[in-house]
Amino acid sequence: MHSSQIKHFDYIFTGTGLSALMTVYKMVLSDKFSTKSILLLDASSKQSNDRTWCFWSEKETIWDSVISKKWDAALFANQDFKRDLDLRPYQYNQIRGLDFYSFVLKALLKESNITFLTDKVTDINELDTHVYVGTEDKSYTCSHLFNSIYTKAFAENQSQYPVLQQHFIGWLVKSESEIFNPEQVTFMDFSVEQKENTRFMYLLPISKTEALVEYTLFSEKLLPEEEYEKEIQNYLKNLGATAYEILEKEQGSIPMTCFPFWERNTKRVLNIGTAGGWTKASTGYTFKNSDKKSTELVAFLLDNPSTSLKMKDFHKKSRFWFYDLLLLDILYRHNELGNRIFSALFKKGNPVFIFKFLDEETTLIQDVKVILKCPKTPFIKALFGLIFLSNKYNQNQ
Repeated sequence: MHSSQIKHFDYIFTGTGLSALMTVYKMVLSDKFSTKSILLLDASSKQSNDRTWCFWSEKETIWDSVISKKWDAALFANQDFKRDLDLRPYQYNQIRGLDFYSFVLKALLKESNITFLTDKVTDINELDTHVYVGTEDKSYTCSHLFNSIYTKAFAENQSQYPVLQQHFIGWLVKSESEIFNPEQVTFMDFSVEQKENTRFMYLLPISKTEALVEYTLFSEKLLPEEEYEKEIQNYLKNLGATAYEILEKEQGSIPMTCFPFWERNTKRVLNIGTAGGWTKASTGYTFKNSDKKSTELVAFLLDNPSTSLKMKDFHKKSRFWFYDLLLLDILYRHNELGNRIFSALFKKGNPVFIFKFLDEETTLIQDVKVILKCPKTPFIKALFGLIFLSNKYNQNQ
């Protein structure tokens, strides 16, 4: 194909998941990118409810119109105790994937400078003056590219940073009897058998008879599908569900790692979303982190003229990256300790403080208060282990 036939864009987004759609939507809201041509490429047309996102917020957000359910209270439980958590002034919010896609795409499709194409990306090649993008059907070029297509091999074919998965299967069920409390979300219920892992149930009740019930693990390896489903059945039975209908099923596996994806950012290519390390490594929470990062990214683009824009300058590492690394190191070596660690945090910890900590908005003194609630020995061992590994790595460089 001759270069004259290849259409050029200012920005191309390869993959149009949460991070890409958030970023482009905020570019539109800023009203500063109307002269820039933007192409969004994805193999999926985003017409299905493929996931559910949850996040907590203290104030109104630009996503409020697509929130399907809000909770002011939560439950944390393990084999030994249950604790009701008052989340105020925060609320815990649920957004269905399809509602989010429809909301954002409706806004984007009104913009004449934005093109959305359903096509599978097969090749990304950065050159001196532009980036070449190949798909199954066509080729394109752009000045700058945002990539959210996650390549598992980058994180998994290395041994310096642990890689766990937050993997789950969820059933949206409708029970014949009223067994759910629609005013209270269940964050983590560790009362299920742990089997040397970090395993818990996550419950999002929509009404007294309807809820999304997820069996979730933070561990290295996925399970056979029937094992997740058997645990969901047992859990529903223990809640008193004698007869119920499964309305929808969802499943997922979110990488939990502190692998520095941003080191793969270059002059013209920026990795975003999970592919850029935007998922909160210690919890797998994606929505809130992507919301923050996409806002930072739009500000970064506005602050840097495109003539001198270097994508690799976007990422800034914080101390929270190191906290996440400590926790993942513990869970990687001793996966059975997850229940103990999260139970210690939630047994007496103030949920508002925990949210602020997970949002990376606490002061150093507040960080210490949260961390000191966790079992001391595993964290001290992990700290010394990481210092030793870091010194060894630096000596080999």
